[in-house]
Amino acid sequence: MTGMSSVLDAFRLDGCAALVTGASAGLGAAMAVALAEAGADVAAHGNTRSPADTCRRVERLGRRAAALTGDLSDRAVSARLVGETVEAFGRIDILVNNAGLIRRTPAVHYADADWDRVIEVDLTSAFRLARDAGRHMIAAGRGGRIINVTSLLAFQGGITVPAYAAAKGGLAQLTKALANEWASKGINVNAIAPGYMETDNTEALRDDPVRSRQILERIPAGRWGQPIDLAGAVVFLASPAARYVHGHVLAVDGGWLGR
Repeated sequence: MTGMSSVLDAFRLDGCAALVTGASAGLGAAMAVALAEAGADVAAHGNTRSPADTCRRVERLGRRAAALTGDLSDRAVSARLVGETVEAFGRIDILVNNAGLIRRTPAVHYADADWDRVIEVDLTSAFRLARDAGRHMIAAGRGGRIINVTSLLAFQGGITVPAYAAAKGGLAQLTKALANEWASKGINVNAIAPGYMETDNTEALRDDPVRSRQILERIPAGRWGQPIDLAGAVVFLASPAARYVHGHVLAVDGGWLGR
């Protein structure tokens, strides 16, 4: 993970093994395929939806793939996913903590159960996965890359999504905390903050003509993001090209935060 002989080689991931959570569709699938295009073998995780299609796309690129499943609200799943990735490929070099869920309810009506589940999946499981992957990376002595997928709500509060905003804000801070501990060990911990993307999580917003128009009018790029828009960012942060990038939250938002 530390060598860099040319500009083009700096973005290659040949010989690396990656675990991408929430990779059955949407952002996770796009990032998993992008990592494979750069040369990595990929373990694709899914919960309610099988990651089999993502694995087929990875294999068509000539890379090895492993389909993993499990509910990340179950605390035993995180360690199992890291272990299964190592079992499949003999190593883990890249972890992309992408899995997440959202519950939209006004704060005064927000149920404890919804709060607990969102925090568990979107924040706590990401810590457990990073902790377990970090142990393997440190023991192997090759360094590694951990990429947390946070949100614009790491910077803003959002509306009717208190647990999601809290989790994504916490994930941005966790990124910095782990970077402080592991940078000296050759492990780069960074985050991507997607803007308003066309995924299942934003379906309710896109179906609301008023909110959809308000959002679109504020995006300087003039469109909602597509999952493929994260491909370059994830390959960069996973590659030797980002070897001196630590604790950074990279917004991929069509210019939203600069508006």
